[in-house]
Amino acid sequence: MNWISNFVRPKLRSFFTRRDVPSNLWNKCDDCGALLYHRELAQALQVCPNCDHHMPIAPRQRFESLFDDSVFEEIPVPACLQDPLGFRDQKKYAERVKAARNATGENDAMLLAAGKIGDAPIVAAGQDFSFMGGSMGIAVGNAVLAACREAARRMAPLVLFSAAGGARMQEGIFSLMQMPKTTAAVQILRESKLPFIVVLTHPTTGGVTASYAMLGDIHLAEPGALIGFAGPRVIEQTIREKLPDGFQRAEYLLEQGMLDRVTHRKDIRDELISIVRMLMKMSPPIKGQLPPPDNGPIHDKAETGRRAAGAKTA
Repeated sequence: MNWISNFVRPKLRSFFTRRDVPSNLWNKCDDCGALLYHRELAQALQVCPNCDHHMPIAPRQRFESLFDDSVFEEIPVPACLQDPLGFRDQKKYAERVKAARNATGENDAMLLAAGKIGDAPIVAAGQDFSFMGGSMGIAVGNAVLAACREAARRMAPLVLFSAAGGARMQEGIFSLMQMPKTTAAVQILRESKLPFIVVLTHPTTGGVTASYAMLGDIHLAEPGALIGFAGPRVIEQTIREKLPDGFQRAEYLLEQGMLDRVTHRKDIRDELISIVRMLMKMSPPIKGQLPPPDNGPIHDKAETGRRAAGAKTA
């Protein structure tokens, strides 16, 4: 009886017991609700293959798909005061920042990197919406300033991917002061005569839109991105009128002349390569690679060709 209860029953129970499936293997599309396998979604750059909805993507993953051979150098951001107001709502602000760092693995809402795209050097900045909604605080302001200074030092264009819900309310007036600070930082690129290219992703709102996100020389946007200062519901309640369909979406803003182009995420790299090389007065990008030339003497090649022709005639 002991052998049956101690060995056979546990074996049978383990065989028929349903195994738990990890919850992070599948993601649900925010638009169509389709269940997507996490590896396939990562290969598609977080774009739903069912409805083409562009889901949020972490800056590090974006940079891996952007830079040549996924190689880039991370640029450090100057340290700043963590909690200038000692703010607390339902939780302490310091606790919220700590939780966001544990969840994302990043220090704050913006990541800086330098490398090459299409053999053209650039400096890139990417906002992480999963870090407290990509909100703009002192750290983000410092990151934009550091990116502009690094681009000027390297004499390279700055490409910025924006994704934010606006200023970080927990930092009060300090977060609002990042608007003039980042606006002045962009002037460093102007004085250095360097391109500033902004890629607006979903969503880009609030103080970020009212400052550096709309100061680019070239403005690209991902399909369906919400771009604006106040939200559509707030605007409707203020003016007491029904807004047009797709108001504040990338396609609508393109029609109104606020954007230069709406580009699919899988095509943004090629688009940026063409723009950067053109603005930096470099030769157009060449896709593919021709076979290496034969470096032999020209007269030897001609003699070989004549001999081959004579052999065919004979």
